Amino acid sequence: MLILAVDIGTGTQDILLFDSAREVENCFKMVLPSPTVQLAQAVREATRRGEDVVLTGVLMGGGPCAWAVRDHLNAGYRVYATPDAARTFDDDLDWVAGMGVILVSEDEAAAIRHSAVHLRTGDFDYHALAQAFGHFGVNLDRDLDALAIAVFDHGQAPPGVSDRLFRFQYLAERVRAENRLSAFAFCAEDVPPIMTRMRAVAASVPRDDLPVVLMDTAPAAVLGALQDAAVGQRRSIIVVNVGNFHCLAFRLGEEGIEGIFEHHTGEITTAQLEEFLDRLAEGTLTHEEVFGTQGHGAIMFLKRALPPEERLWVVTGPRRNRLRSSQRPKLFAAPFGDMMLAGCYGLIRACGDVMPEYGPLIADAMQRGDGRALW
Repeated sequence: MLILAVDIGTGTQDILLFDSAREVENCFKMVLPSPTVQLAQAVREATRRGEDVVLTGVLMGGGPCAWAVRDHLNAGYRVYATPDAARTFDDDLDWVAGMGVILVSEDEAAAIRHSAVHLRTGDFDYHALAQAFGHFGVNLDRDLDALAIAVFDHGQAPPGVSDRLFRFQYLAERVRAENRLSAFAFCAEDVPPIMTRMRAVAASVPRDDLPVVLMDTAPAAVLGALQDAAVGQRRSIIVVNVGNFHCLAFRLGEEGIEGIFEHHTGEITTAQLEEFLDRLAEGTLTHEEVFGTQGHGAIMFLKRALPPEERLWVVTGPRRNRLRSSQRPKLFAAPFGDMMLAGCYGLIRACGDVMPEYGPLIADAMQRGDGRALW
């Protein structure tokens, strides 16, 4: 069984071709620039050349590409965008127009042929990955059994509702519905309507013969980190994913997910992060103190304190070194020897839950590689 897992972050897209017939460590993998970084580079090249830009495509992750568009506009050049592409910058198209982007129809975008550079928005490029693997003798069109893709999705908040608050309410609701990390994974046809970025990714898949699983990046990384054999069979644990943009921590125990908090990596100091992790372990962390410091929020489902011997931090994510100097007991997870692929390993584990027919093969292959059956 062959599953292509793609974990799309702000800085990189991390890619694993999971083959149940191989040792997990021997599966093919790549770490490449994320789509938003690639688009940002293309926009900055247009700025350097003094060219206007036309954006067509679908909603994708913002960050670097949004900053590049802002700088392009500030430099005095025009940016045209179709509505679906423009929602990359905000769900509110009036707000996007207010930042200076000129909204156009698909036909109008196509008519701007020679006076601007045309760029396509989107988080997932199946054909590019198929071509890359093809250079090494792998035929995805022939051999692939499923796709699993992770993106960070704020969700489409109603007008006047905080994106941060809307995102965190969604996280809490998913835990209440299904108290497990794979509750954040869906077959493509089951993605909630509010998860517009996930739905845009699903619509970008050019094949209708493949099962497609979509998952949130942070829970995928947490689930993947738990595949590190060094984690051991612990009763309780705190796992923190320190991503390039977002920092999310789960407290996990015998009753499943016992607490969560999520913050912006760039808005939280190392001292605050340590304090919030300590409070998560104590069961006293509040939503107000996280939200009030520009984070998404916090929720405790179980408010008892963990014993000191159960307060191990399992740390993953590209900004994990933020916690390197901390004196708390910690483990820098490297599932199957590769921290950068943690999200992909989590995606594969989640596939075994949301596509039960693949569960036994996935569990056998990952346990053969010293993984574990986890939360």
